[in-house]
Amino acid sequence: MSERENIKKSVSALPDKPGVYQFIDASGTILYVGKARSLRKRVASYFTKNQSGKTLVMLSRAADLRHIVVDNESEALLLENNLIKKHQPRYNIMLKDDKTYPWICIKNEHFPRVFMTRKLVADGSSYFGPYTSVPAVRTLLELIRHLFQIRTCSLPLSEKSIAEGRFKVCLEYHLGNCKAPCIGLISEEEYNRQTDRIRDIIRGDISGVTSYLESLMKKFAAELKFEEAQKIKEKLEILSRYRSKSVVVNTSVRNVDVFGCSVEGGSMYVSYMKVVAGAIVQSWSVELKIRMEEEKESLLSTAVTEIRQRVSSDSPEVIVPFMPDIKLDRIKYTVPRRGDRHKLLELANRNAVFFRIEREKKVSERSRENRTEKNLEKMKKDLHMPVLPVHIECFDNSNIQGESAVAACVVFRNGRPSNREYRHFNIKTVTGPDDFASMEEVIYRRYRRMLDEEKPLPQLVVIDGGKGQLSSAVRSLEKLGIRGRLTVIGIAKKLEEIFFPGDSVPLYLDKNSITLKIIQHIRNEAHRFGIKFHRGKRSSGMNRSQLDEIPGIGEKTKELLLKKFGSVRKLSEASTGELEKVVGPKKAAILTAALRN
Repeated sequence: MSERENIKKSVSALPDKPGVYQFIDASGTILYVGKARSLRKRVASYFTKNQSGKTLVMLSRAADLRHIVVDNESEALLLENNLIKKHQPRYNIMLKDDKTYPWICIKNEHFPRVFMTRKLVADGSSYFGPYTSVPAVRTLLELIRHLFQIRTCSLPLSEKSIAEGRFKVCLEYHLGNCKAPCIGLISEEEYNRQTDRIRDIIRGDISGVTSYLESLMKKFAAELKFEEAQKIKEKLEILSRYRSKSVVVNTSVRNVDVFGCSVEGGSMYVSYMKVVAGAIVQSWSVELKIRMEEEKESLLSTAVTEIRQRVSSDSPEVIVPFMPDIKLDRIKYTVPRRGDRHKLLELANRNAVFFRIEREKKVSERSRENRTEKNLEKMKKDLHMPVLPVHIECFDNSNIQGESAVAACVVFRNGRPSNREYRHFNIKTVTGPDDFASMEEVIYRRYRRMLDEEKPLPQLVVIDGGKGQLSSAVRSLEKLGIRGRLTVIGIAKKLEEIFFPGDSVPLYLDKNSITLKIIQHIRNEAHRFGIKFHRGKRSSGMNRSQLDEIPGIGEKTKELLLKKFGSVRKLSEASTGELEKVVGPKKAAILTAALRN
Protein backbone atom coordinates (compact mmCIF):
# COMPACT_ATOMS: atom_id res chain seq x y z
CA MET A 1 0.00 0.00 0.00
CA SER A 2 1.36 3.43 -0.97
CA GLU A 3 2.11 6.12 1.61
CA ARG A 4 -0.62 8.28 0.08
CA GLU A 5 -3.16 5.49 0.67
CA ASN A 6 -1.97 5.18 4.31
CA ILE A 7 -2.52 8.93 4.82
CA LYS A 8 -5.95 8.69 3.19
CA LYS A 9 -6.96 5.86 5.54
CA SER A 10 -5.86 7.86 8.59
CA VAL A 11 -8.18 10.76 7.71
CA SER A 12 -11.21 9.13 9.35
CA ALA A 13 -9.35 9.09 12.68
CA LEU A 14 -8.81 12.87 12.62
CA PRO A 15 -10.94 14.88 15.07
CA ASP A 16 -13.75 17.12 13.83
CA LYS A 17 -12.15 20.09 15.62
CA PRO A 18 -10.08 23.19 14.74
CA GLY A 19 -6.38 22.69 14.35
CA VAL A 20 -3.27 22.60 12.19
CA TYR A 21 -2.14 19.75 9.95
CA GLN A 22 1.31 19.07 8.45
CA PHE A 23 2.29 16.93 5.46
CA ILE A 24 5.74 15.39 6.07
CA ASP A 25 8.08 13.75 3.51
CA ALA A 26 10.14 10.59 4.01
CA SER A 27 13.11 12.51 5.44
CA GLY A 28 10.96 14.21 8.08
CA THR A 29 10.86 17.59 6.35
CA ILE A 30 7.61 19.52 6.59
CA LEU A 31 6.18 19.99 3.09
CA TYR A 32 3.04 21.96 3.93
CA VAL A 33 1.30 23.44 6.97
CA GLY A 34 -2.45 24.17 6.86
CA LYS A 35 -5.16 25.42 9.21
CA ALA A 36 -8.70 24.11 9.44
CA ARG A 37 -12.01 24.64 11.20
CA SER A 38 -12.41 20.87 11.03
CA LEU A 39 -9.23 18.83 10.63
CA ARG A 40 -11.14 15.77 9.37
CA LYS A 41 -13.10 17.62 6.66
CA ARG A 42 -10.18 19.75 5.48
CA VAL A 43 -7.68 16.91 5.10
CA ALA A 44 -10.32 14.66 3.51
CA SER A 45 -10.85 17.31 0.81
CA TYR A 46 -7.31 16.58 -0.50
CA PHE A 47 -8.47 13.08 -1.53
CA THR A 48 -12.06 13.76 -2.64
CA LYS A 49 -11.66 16.82 -4.89
CA ASN A 50 -9.85 17.30 -8.19
CA GLN A 51 -6.56 18.85 -7.09
CA SER A 52 -4.14 21.10 -9.01
CA GLY A 53 -0.82 19.87 -10.30
CA LYS A 54 1.17 21.41 -7.43
CA THR A 55 -1.09 19.79 -4.82
CA LEU A 56 -0.77 16.38 -6.49
CA VAL A 57 3.03 16.70 -6.53
CA MET A 58 3.04 17.59 -2.82
CA LEU A 59 0.77 14.65 -1.99
CA SER A 60 3.00 12.27 -3.99
CA ARG A 61 5.96 13.30 -1.82
CA ALA A 62 4.10 13.14 1.49
CA ALA A 63 4.94 10.12 3.68
CA ASP A 64 3.19 11.13 6.89
CA LEU A 65 0.47 13.42 8.27
CA ARG A 66 0.64 15.12 11.67
CA HIS A 67 -1.93 17.33 13.34
CA ILE A 68 -2.32 19.63 16.33
CA VAL A 69 -5.74 20.28 17.87
CA VAL A 70 -6.44 23.76 19.28
CA ASP A 71 -9.38 25.35 21.10
CA ASN A 72 -10.66 27.59 18.29
CA GLU A 73 -10.13 28.76 14.71
CA SER A 74 -8.22 31.88 15.75
CA GLU A 75 -5.61 29.79 17.57
CA ALA A 76 -5.31 27.57 14.49
CA LEU A 77 -4.63 30.65 12.36
CA LEU A 78 -1.94 31.95 14.74
CA LEU A 79 -0.30 28.53 15.12
CA GLU A 80 -0.22 28.01 11.34
CA ASN A 81 1.42 31.42 10.90
CA ASN A 82 4.11 30.66 13.51
CA LEU A 83 4.86 27.20 12.10
CA ILE A 84 5.20 28.58 8.56
CA LYS A 85 7.66 31.23 9.78
CA LYS A 86 9.62 28.66 11.75
CA HIS A 87 9.86 25.84 9.17
CA GLN A 88 9.26 27.71 5.87
CA PRO A 89 7.66 24.70 4.13
CA ARG A 90 8.25 24.42 0.41
CA TYR A 91 4.58 24.40 -0.61
CA ASN A 92 3.24 27.14 1.67
CA ILE A 93 2.63 30.70 0.51
CA MET A 94 5.68 32.91 0.76
CA LEU A 95 5.44 36.55 1.81
CA LYS A 96 7.80 38.77 -0.19
CA ASP A 97 8.52 42.49 -0.06
CA ASP A 98 11.91 42.50 -1.86
CA LYS A 99 13.73 44.69 0.61
CA THR A 100 14.60 45.17 4.27
CA TYR A 101 12.49 48.11 5.37
CA PRO A 102 13.54 50.36 8.24
CA TRP A 103 12.00 50.11 11.72
CA ILE A 104 12.10 52.45 14.71
CA CYS A 105 13.58 50.71 17.76
CA ILE A 106 13.07 51.70 21.41
CA LYS A 107 15.94 49.79 22.94
CA ASN A 108 15.37 47.52 25.94
CA GLU A 109 17.90 49.15 28.30
CA HIS A 110 18.21 51.68 31.09
CA PHE A 111 17.30 55.09 29.66
CA PRO A 112 16.27 53.66 26.25
CA ARG A 113 17.63 55.03 23.01
CA VAL A 114 15.29 55.57 20.04
CA PHE A 115 16.82 54.96 16.61
CA MET A 116 16.27 53.59 13.09
CA THR A 117 17.33 50.03 12.28
CA ARG A 118 16.88 47.39 9.59
CA LYS A 119 17.65 44.45 11.89
CA LEU A 120 15.12 43.08 14.36
CA VAL A 121 16.83 41.50 17.39
CA ALA A 122 14.85 39.41 19.88
CA ASP A 123 16.19 41.22 22.99
CA GLY A 124 12.96 42.63 24.38
CA SER A 125 13.24 45.92 22.52
CA SER A 126 10.14 47.54 21.00
CA TYR A 127 10.08 47.77 17.18
CA PHE A 128 7.70 49.94 15.19
CA GLY A 129 7.29 49.66 11.44
CA PRO A 130 8.14 48.67 8.86
CA TYR A 131 8.33 52.03 7.12
CA THR A 132 8.53 52.19 3.32
CA SER A 133 10.17 55.63 3.40
CA VAL A 134 13.51 56.35 5.10
CA PRO A 135 12.88 60.14 4.98
CA ALA A 136 9.60 59.55 6.86
CA VAL A 137 11.48 57.69 9.61
CA ARG A 138 14.09 60.43 9.87
CA THR A 139 11.37 63.10 10.03
CA LEU A 140 9.67 61.21 12.84
CA LEU A 141 12.92 60.78 14.79
CA GLU A 142 13.72 64.46 14.29
CA LEU A 143 10.29 65.35 15.70
CA ILE A 144 10.89 63.11 18.73
CA ARG A 145 14.27 64.70 19.42
CA HIS A 146 12.73 68.17 19.16
CA LEU A 147 10.13 67.24 21.76
CA PHE A 148 12.16 65.09 24.15
CA GLN A 149 15.83 65.31 25.09
CA ILE A 150 16.63 61.60 24.77
CA ARG A 151 20.15 60.23 24.71
CA THR A 152 21.88 59.10 21.52
CA CYS A 153 25.03 57.62 23.11
CA SER A 154 25.44 53.86 23.70
CA LEU A 155 26.95 54.13 27.21
CA PRO A 156 26.05 51.13 29.45
CA LEU A 157 24.01 53.19 31.93
CA SER A 158 22.88 51.61 35.18
CA GLU A 159 21.98 52.86 38.64
CA LYS A 160 25.36 51.72 39.96
CA SER A 161 27.50 53.19 37.14
CA ILE A 162 25.70 56.56 37.42
CA ALA A 163 26.06 56.64 41.20
CA GLU A 164 29.79 55.89 40.91
CA GLY A 165 30.22 58.83 38.52
CA ARG A 166 31.82 56.81 35.72
CA PHE A 167 30.62 59.11 32.95
CA LYS A 168 30.84 62.77 31.95
CA VAL A 169 28.41 64.90 30.00
CA CYS A 170 29.01 65.28 26.26
CA LEU A 171 28.38 68.02 23.71
CA GLU A 172 24.74 66.92 23.25
CA TYR A 173 23.99 68.03 26.82
CA HIS A 174 25.59 71.43 26.28
CA LEU A 175 23.58 71.88 23.07
CA GLY A 176 20.36 71.15 24.96
CA ASN A 177 19.66 67.89 23.09
CA CYS A 178 20.07 65.54 26.09
CA LYS A 179 19.13 65.76 29.77
CA ALA A 180 22.30 63.90 30.81
CA PRO A 181 20.97 60.72 32.44
CA CYS A 182 24.61 59.61 32.51
CA ILE A 183 25.25 61.89 35.53
CA GLY A 184 21.80 61.56 37.07
CA LEU A 185 20.23 64.85 35.94
CA ILE A 186 16.99 63.02 35.04
CA SER A 187 15.51 60.07 36.91
CA GLU A 188 14.83 56.81 35.12
CA GLU A 189 11.16 57.09 36.08
CA GLU A 190 10.80 60.51 34.40
CA TYR A 191 12.83 59.32 31.39
CA ASN A 192 10.52 56.31 30.98
CA ARG A 193 7.47 58.60 31.04
CA GLN A 194 9.03 60.40 28.07
CA THR A 195 9.57 57.05 26.38
CA ASP A 196 5.87 56.16 26.82
CA ARG A 197 4.87 59.40 25.09
CA ILE A 198 7.35 58.65 22.29
CA ARG A 199 5.58 55.31 21.79
CA ASP A 200 2.26 57.15 21.44
CA ILE A 201 3.73 59.48 18.77
CA ILE A 202 5.21 56.58 16.79
CA ARG A 203 1.86 54.77 16.90
CA GLY A 204 0.24 57.92 15.52
CA ASP A 205 -1.68 58.91 18.65
CA ILE A 206 -0.45 62.39 19.53
CA SER A 207 -3.54 63.41 21.51
CA GLY A 208 -2.07 62.23 24.84
CA VAL A 209 1.23 64.00 24.15
CA THR A 210 -0.59 67.18 23.14
CA SER A 211 -2.70 67.15 26.33
CA TYR A 212 0.37 66.60 28.48
CA LEU A 213 2.30 69.44 26.85
CA GLU A 214 -0.68 71.82 27.07
CA SER A 215 -1.08 71.16 30.79
CA LEU A 216 2.66 71.61 31.29
CA MET A 217 2.59 74.91 29.38
CA LYS A 218 -0.28 76.22 31.54
CA LYS A 219 1.56 75.14 34.68
CA PHE A 220 4.71 77.03 33.66
CA ALA A 221 2.66 80.09 32.72
CA ALA A 222 0.85 80.06 36.09
CA GLU A 223 4.24 79.90 37.83
CA LEU A 224 5.39 82.87 35.67
CA LYS A 225 8.03 80.67 34.00
CA PHE A 226 7.39 82.23 30.62
CA GLU A 227 10.59 81.00 28.90
CA GLU A 228 9.76 77.38 29.75
CA ALA A 229 6.14 77.93 28.65
CA GLN A 230 7.34 79.36 25.32
CA LYS A 231 9.53 76.28 24.71
CA ILE A 232 6.53 74.02 25.33
CA LYS A 233 4.44 76.15 22.95
CA GLU A 234 7.09 75.69 20.23
CA LYS A 235 6.92 71.94 20.76
CA LEU A 236 3.14 72.00 20.37
CA GLU A 237 3.57 73.89 17.08
CA ILE A 238 6.01 71.19 15.87
CA LEU A 239 3.44 68.51 16.72
CA SER A 240 0.73 70.46 14.91
CA ARG A 241 2.87 70.71 11.75
CA TYR A 242 3.62 66.98 11.91
CA ARG A 243 -0.09 66.19 12.26
CA SER A 244 -0.95 68.40 9.28
CA LYS A 245 1.38 66.35 7.05
CA SER A 246 -0.55 63.12 7.70
CA VAL A 247 -3.24 62.03 5.25
CA VAL A 248 -6.42 62.74 7.21
CA VAL A 249 -9.60 60.94 6.13
CA ASN A 250 -12.09 61.42 8.95
CA THR A 251 -11.34 61.85 12.65
CA SER A 252 -14.28 59.57 13.48
CA VAL A 253 -12.20 56.63 12.17
CA ARG A 254 -10.18 56.17 15.34
CA ASN A 255 -7.93 53.10 15.22
CA VAL A 256 -8.27 50.63 12.34
CA ASP A 257 -6.17 48.42 10.08
CA VAL A 258 -7.09 48.48 6.39
CA PHE A 259 -6.18 45.67 3.98
CA GLY A 260 -6.58 45.99 0.21
CA CYS A 261 -5.64 43.23 -2.21
CA SER A 262 -5.14 42.33 -5.86
CA VAL A 263 -4.87 38.72 -7.06
CA GLU A 264 -3.02 38.12 -10.33
CA GLY A 265 -1.46 34.92 -11.64
CA GLY A 266 0.31 33.06 -8.87
CA SER A 267 0.37 35.91 -6.36
CA MET A 268 -1.82 37.96 -4.06
CA TYR A 269 -0.66 41.55 -3.53
CA VAL A 270 -1.76 43.02 -0.19
CA SER A 271 -1.59 46.68 0.83
CA TYR A 272 -1.82 47.50 4.54
CA MET A 273 -2.65 50.92 6.03
CA LYS A 274 -2.82 51.87 9.69
CA VAL A 275 -5.28 54.65 10.55
CA VAL A 276 -5.15 56.42 13.92
CA ALA A 277 -7.51 59.30 14.79
CA GLY A 278 -8.49 59.64 11.15
CA ALA A 279 -4.92 59.88 9.84
CA ILE A 280 -3.00 57.31 7.79
CA VAL A 281 0.18 56.94 9.82
CA GLN A 282 1.68 53.83 8.22
CA SER A 283 1.44 51.86 4.98
CA TRP A 284 3.12 48.73 3.67
CA SER A 285 2.60 46.44 0.69
CA VAL A 286 3.64 42.80 0.32
CA GLU A 287 3.34 39.94 -2.15
CA LEU A 288 2.14 36.46 -1.19
CA LYS A 289 3.40 33.78 -3.56
CA ILE A 290 0.66 31.17 -4.00
CA ARG A 291 2.04 27.63 -3.90
CA MET A 292 -0.98 25.35 -3.53
CA GLU A 293 -3.88 27.12 -5.28
CA GLU A 294 -5.24 28.43 -1.95
CA GLU A 295 -8.56 30.28 -1.89
CA LYS A 296 -8.33 34.07 -1.66
CA GLU A 297 -10.20 34.01 1.69
CA SER A 298 -7.51 31.74 3.14
CA LEU A 299 -4.73 33.92 1.72
CA LEU A 300 -6.29 37.05 3.23
CA SER A 301 -6.55 35.51 6.70
CA THR A 302 -2.86 34.56 6.51
CA ALA A 303 -1.90 38.04 5.29
CA VAL A 304 -3.87 39.82 8.05
CA THR A 305 -2.34 37.63 10.75
CA GLU A 306 1.23 37.91 9.47
CA ILE A 307 1.17 41.66 8.84
CA ARG A 308 -0.48 42.50 12.17
CA GLN A 309 2.19 40.44 13.94
CA ARG A 310 4.99 42.13 12.02
CA VAL A 311 3.81 45.67 12.75
CA SER A 312 2.67 44.82 16.31
CA SER A 313 -0.79 46.19 15.58
CA ASP A 314 -3.34 46.49 18.39
CA SER A 315 -6.16 47.94 16.28
CA PRO A 316 -9.53 46.50 17.37
CA GLU A 317 -11.04 46.82 13.87
CA VAL A 318 -9.87 45.42 10.52
CA ILE A 319 -11.30 46.69 7.22
CA VAL A 320 -11.10 44.06 4.44
CA PRO A 321 -12.42 43.73 0.84
CA PHE A 322 -14.10 40.38 1.71
CA MET A 323 -14.32 38.20 4.78
CA PRO A 324 -11.34 35.87 5.39
CA ASP A 325 -12.02 32.19 6.04
CA ILE A 326 -10.78 32.40 9.65
CA LYS A 327 -10.82 35.51 11.83
CA LEU A 328 -8.70 36.53 14.81
CA ASP A 329 -10.40 36.61 18.20
CA ARG A 330 -11.55 39.93 19.67
CA ILE A 331 -11.11 41.68 16.29
CA LYS A 332 -14.02 43.28 14.45
CA TYR A 333 -13.90 42.61 10.68
CA THR A 334 -15.68 45.09 8.40
CA VAL A 335 -16.42 45.00 4.65
CA PRO A 336 -17.66 48.58 4.08
CA ARG A 337 -19.94 49.40 1.15
CA ARG A 338 -20.03 53.20 1.52
CA GLY A 339 -18.72 56.06 3.60
CA ASP A 340 -15.23 56.93 4.87
CA ARG A 341 -14.28 53.33 5.61
CA HIS A 342 -15.17 52.38 2.04
CA LYS A 343 -12.95 55.22 0.74
CA LEU A 344 -10.07 53.87 2.83
CA LEU A 345 -10.64 50.37 1.43
CA GLU A 346 -10.66 51.72 -2.14
CA LEU A 347 -7.36 53.51 -1.46
CA ALA A 348 -5.80 50.31 -0.07
CA ASN A 349 -7.04 48.33 -3.09
CA ARG A 350 -5.53 50.91 -5.47
CA ASN A 351 -2.24 50.72 -3.58
CA ALA A 352 -2.25 46.93 -3.97
CA VAL A 353 -2.78 47.29 -7.75
CA PHE A 354 0.00 49.88 -8.05
CA PHE A 355 2.30 47.62 -6.01
CA ARG A 356 1.50 44.69 -8.34
CA ILE A 357 2.27 46.78 -11.45
CA GLU A 358 5.53 47.95 -9.91
CA ARG A 359 6.55 44.39 -9.01
CA GLU A 360 5.71 43.10 -12.48
CA LYS A 361 7.74 45.91 -14.01
CA LYS A 362 10.75 45.04 -11.83
CA VAL A 363 10.49 41.36 -12.76
CA SER A 364 10.35 42.31 -16.45
CA GLU A 365 13.38 44.59 -16.08
CA ARG A 366 15.38 41.87 -14.29
CA SER A 367 14.46 39.41 -17.03
CA ARG A 368 15.56 41.88 -19.71
CA GLU A 369 18.82 42.56 -17.87
CA ASN A 370 19.56 38.84 -17.64
CA ARG A 371 18.76 38.42 -21.32
CA THR A 372 20.96 41.40 -22.22
CA GLU A 373 23.91 40.03 -20.28
CA LYS A 374 23.49 36.66 -21.99
CA ASN A 375 23.41 38.35 -25.41
CA LEU A 376 26.55 40.39 -24.67
CA GLU A 377 28.36 37.26 -23.52
CA LYS A 378 27.49 35.67 -26.88
CA MET A 379 28.79 38.74 -28.75
CA LYS A 380 32.00 38.66 -26.75
CA LYS A 381 32.52 35.01 -27.66
CA ASP A 382 31.59 35.36 -31.35
CA LEU A 383 33.82 38.42 -31.92
CA HIS A 384 36.70 37.06 -29.80
CA MET A 385 36.63 40.10 -27.52
CA PRO A 386 38.47 40.31 -24.17
CA VAL A 387 35.57 42.14 -22.44
CA LEU A 388 31.79 42.44 -22.75
CA PRO A 389 30.69 44.96 -25.44
CA VAL A 390 28.64 47.04 -22.99
CA HIS A 391 29.36 50.24 -24.94
CA ILE A 392 29.18 49.96 -28.76
CA GLU A 393 29.54 52.73 -31.35
CA CYS A 394 28.78 52.54 -35.07
CA PHE A 395 29.73 54.96 -37.88
CA ASP A 396 28.16 55.55 -41.30
CA ASN A 397 28.92 58.08 -44.10
CA SER A 398 26.27 59.72 -46.27
CA ASN A 399 26.64 61.90 -49.41
CA ILE A 400 25.35 62.34 -52.96
CA GLN A 401 28.23 62.61 -55.43
CA GLY A 402 30.32 64.23 -52.72
CA GLU A 403 27.76 66.95 -51.98
CA SER A 404 26.53 67.62 -48.42
CA ALA A 405 28.88 64.93 -47.06
CA VAL A 406 28.01 63.96 -43.47
CA ALA A 407 28.63 61.09 -41.06
CA ALA A 408 26.67 59.64 -38.18
CA CYS A 409 27.75 58.00 -34.94
CA VAL A 410 25.19 56.02 -32.93
CA VAL A 411 25.79 54.61 -29.45
CA PHE A 412 24.39 51.44 -27.89
CA ARG A 413 24.70 50.68 -24.18
CA ASN A 414 23.82 47.22 -22.85
CA GLY A 415 22.51 46.25 -26.27
CA ARG A 416 20.05 49.18 -26.47
CA PRO A 417 20.19 52.58 -28.24
CA SER A 418 21.39 55.53 -26.17
CA ASN A 419 19.77 58.27 -28.29
CA ARG A 420 21.09 61.24 -26.34
CA GLU A 421 24.65 60.16 -27.18
CA TYR A 422 24.09 60.06 -30.97
CA ARG A 423 26.31 62.49 -32.90
CA HIS A 424 26.35 64.06 -36.39
CA PHE A 425 29.49 65.12 -38.24
CA ASN A 426 29.91 67.52 -41.15
CA ILE A 427 32.88 66.36 -43.24
CA LYS A 428 35.43 69.20 -43.17
CA THR A 429 38.73 68.02 -44.75
CA VAL A 430 37.52 65.88 -47.66
CA THR A 431 36.54 67.17 -51.11
CA GLY A 432 34.47 64.98 -53.40
CA PRO A 433 33.02 61.51 -52.87
CA ASP A 434 35.72 59.80 -50.75
CA ASP A 435 34.18 57.46 -48.18
CA PHE A 436 37.55 56.19 -46.97
CA ALA A 437 38.97 59.62 -46.19
CA SER A 438 35.66 60.72 -44.67
CA MET A 439 35.66 57.71 -42.32
CA GLU A 440 39.26 58.39 -41.33
CA GLU A 441 38.40 62.01 -40.46
CA VAL A 442 35.30 61.15 -38.43
CA ILE A 443 36.94 58.37 -36.40
CA TYR A 444 39.88 60.64 -35.58
CA ARG A 445 37.65 63.55 -34.53
CA ARG A 446 35.37 61.35 -32.40
CA TYR A 447 38.08 59.64 -30.37
CA ARG A 448 40.43 62.60 -30.21
CA ARG A 449 37.66 64.46 -28.39
CA MET A 450 36.85 61.53 -26.09
CA LEU A 451 40.52 61.27 -25.12
CA ASP A 452 40.76 65.04 -24.52
CA GLU A 453 37.64 64.95 -22.31
CA GLU A 454 38.92 61.78 -20.57
CA LYS A 455 35.75 59.87 -21.37
CA PRO A 456 35.78 56.04 -21.37
CA LEU A 457 36.21 54.50 -24.82
CA PRO A 458 33.72 51.95 -26.21
CA GLN A 459 34.57 48.26 -26.10
CA LEU A 460 33.40 47.74 -29.71
CA VAL A 461 33.43 50.02 -32.77
CA VAL A 462 31.38 48.96 -35.83
CA ILE A 463 32.21 50.49 -39.24
CA ASP A 464 29.47 50.40 -41.86
CA GLY A 465 31.49 49.24 -44.84
CA GLY A 466 34.01 46.69 -46.03
CA LYS A 467 37.78 46.41 -45.79
CA GLY A 468 38.45 49.89 -47.21
CA GLN A 469 36.41 51.82 -44.63
CA LEU A 470 37.73 49.55 -41.85
CA SER A 471 41.37 50.22 -42.84
CA SER A 472 40.70 53.97 -42.82
CA ALA A 473 39.21 53.75 -39.32
CA VAL A 474 42.18 51.72 -38.09
CA ARG A 475 44.63 54.36 -39.39
CA SER A 476 42.95 56.97 -37.21
CA LEU A 477 43.02 54.67 -34.18
CA GLU A 478 46.74 54.08 -34.76
CA LYS A 479 47.39 57.84 -34.98
CA LEU A 480 45.67 58.24 -31.62
CA GLY A 481 47.54 55.27 -30.11
CA ILE A 482 44.38 53.41 -29.06
CA ARG A 483 44.12 50.60 -31.61
CA GLY A 484 44.64 47.82 -29.06
CA ARG A 485 42.34 49.37 -26.48
CA LEU A 486 39.11 48.54 -28.31
CA THR A 487 37.74 46.03 -30.82
CA VAL A 488 36.93 47.42 -34.27
CA ILE A 489 35.07 45.55 -37.02
CA GLY A 490 33.54 46.34 -40.40
CA ILE A 491 30.28 44.96 -41.78
CA ALA A 492 29.73 44.76 -45.55
CA LYS A 493 26.09 45.09 -46.61
CA LYS A 494 25.67 42.53 -49.38
CA LEU A 495 26.63 39.28 -47.63
CA GLU A 496 26.74 40.69 -44.08
CA GLU A 497 30.42 39.85 -43.87
CA ILE A 498 32.26 40.78 -40.66
CA PHE A 499 35.83 42.02 -41.27
CA PHE A 500 38.61 42.29 -38.71
CA PRO A 501 41.71 44.51 -39.17
CA GLY A 502 44.56 42.69 -40.89
CA ASP A 503 42.45 39.67 -41.79
CA SER A 504 41.38 39.28 -45.42
CA VAL A 505 39.03 36.38 -44.63
CA PRO A 506 35.66 37.63 -43.35
CA LEU A 507 33.63 36.09 -40.55
CA TYR A 508 30.19 34.79 -41.50
CA LEU A 509 27.76 34.66 -38.60
CA ASP A 510 24.58 32.59 -38.63
CA LYS A 511 21.72 34.76 -39.89
CA ASN A 512 19.77 33.93 -36.70
CA SER A 513 22.71 34.75 -34.45
CA ILE A 514 21.94 37.36 -31.77
CA THR A 515 25.39 38.84 -32.40
CA LEU A 516 24.59 39.50 -36.06
CA LYS A 517 21.14 40.87 -35.17
CA ILE A 518 22.61 43.41 -32.73
CA ILE A 519 25.28 44.46 -35.26
CA GLN A 520 22.62 44.82 -37.97
CA HIS A 521 20.42 46.83 -35.62
CA ILE A 522 23.15 49.31 -34.76
CA ARG A 523 24.26 49.50 -38.43
CA ASN A 524 20.69 50.20 -39.60
CA GLU A 525 20.24 52.77 -36.84
CA ALA A 526 23.43 54.58 -37.92
CA HIS A 527 22.26 54.54 -41.54
CA ARG A 528 18.82 55.93 -40.58
CA PHE A 529 20.30 58.63 -38.38
CA GLY A 530 22.82 59.67 -41.02
CA ILE A 531 20.27 59.77 -43.87
CA LYS A 532 17.93 61.92 -41.77
CA PHE A 533 20.66 64.46 -41.10
CA HIS A 534 21.83 64.40 -44.72
CA ARG A 535 18.31 65.04 -46.04
CA GLY A 536 17.85 67.95 -43.67
CA LYS A 537 21.16 69.48 -44.68
CA ARG A 538 20.51 68.98 -48.38
CA SER A 539 17.02 70.50 -48.10
CA SER A 540 18.42 73.49 -46.22
CA GLY A 541 21.12 73.93 -48.86
CA MET A 542 18.58 73.81 -51.71
CA ASN A 543 16.35 76.37 -49.96
CA ARG A 544 19.22 78.72 -49.40
CA SER A 545 20.57 78.37 -52.96
CA GLN A 546 17.20 79.45 -54.42
CA LEU A 547 16.88 82.45 -52.08
CA ASP A 548 20.51 83.42 -52.79
CA GLU A 549 19.54 84.13 -56.41
CA ILE A 550 17.03 86.85 -55.42
CA PRO A 551 18.63 90.34 -55.38
CA GLY A 552 17.89 92.47 -52.31
CA ILE A 553 17.28 89.48 -49.99
CA GLY A 554 20.09 89.32 -47.43
CA GLU A 555 21.21 86.64 -44.96
CA LYS A 556 19.04 87.79 -42.04
CA THR A 557 15.97 88.02 -44.26
CA LYS A 558 16.57 84.45 -45.47
CA GLU A 559 16.78 83.20 -41.89
CA LEU A 560 13.53 84.97 -40.96
CA LEU A 561 11.72 83.55 -43.99
CA LEU A 562 12.91 79.95 -43.52
CA LYS A 563 12.17 80.09 -39.81
CA LYS A 564 8.64 81.29 -40.51
CA PHE A 565 7.72 79.19 -43.58
CA GLY A 566 10.14 76.24 -43.32
CA SER A 567 10.88 75.81 -47.06
CA VAL A 568 10.97 77.70 -50.37
CA ARG A 569 7.93 75.76 -51.59
CA LYS A 570 5.78 76.96 -48.67
CA LEU A 571 7.26 80.44 -49.10
CA SER A 572 6.15 80.54 -52.75
CA GLU A 573 2.61 79.54 -51.72
CA ALA A 574 2.33 82.39 -49.20
CA SER A 575 0.27 85.47 -50.02
CA THR A 576 1.81 88.94 -50.34
CA GLY A 577 0.09 89.96 -47.13
CA GLU A 578 1.72 87.06 -45.21
CA LEU A 579 5.13 88.01 -46.61
CA GLU A 580 4.65 91.65 -45.67
CA LYS A 581 4.09 90.69 -42.02
CA VAL A 582 7.55 89.07 -41.95
CA VAL A 583 9.77 91.28 -44.19
CA GLY A 584 7.74 94.38 -44.99
CA PRO A 585 6.00 95.52 -48.24
CA LYS A 586 9.14 96.33 -50.26
CA LYS A 587 10.86 92.95 -49.84
CA ALA A 588 7.53 91.15 -50.06
CA ALA A 589 7.04 92.62 -53.56
CA ILE A 590 10.57 91.49 -54.60
CA LEU A 591 9.94 87.97 -53.28
CA THR A 592 6.53 87.68 -54.91
CA ALA A 593 7.88 88.68 -58.30
CA ALA A 594 11.00 86.47 -58.08
CA LEU A 595 9.29 83.33 -56.80
CA ARG A 596 6.39 83.50 -59.26
CA ASN A 597 8.78 83.92 -62.16
